[in-house]
Amino acid sequence: MLTPEYSHTLTEQQTAHYLAMSRSFLRQGRMNGDRENRTPTPPYYKIGRSVRYKKSDLDDWLEQFRQGDES
Repeated sequence: MLTPEYSHTLTEQQTAHYLAMSRSFLRQGRMNGDRENRTPTPPYYKIGRSVRYKKSDLDDWLEQFRQGDES
């Protein structure tokens, strides 16, 4: 049974939809790692051949790209 911390994970397809990014972006980031002059990809979990993303990690990842005033 999953602990509450890991109970809400998203598949690659769900993550791409949630972020409004392509699955290709996520795949290339996993395969190539973070590269200079490219947007880094969000953290993920790999269990066997299955890849999952934690929603709270995605929210934190998105926050680092926030532009403008935080008021």
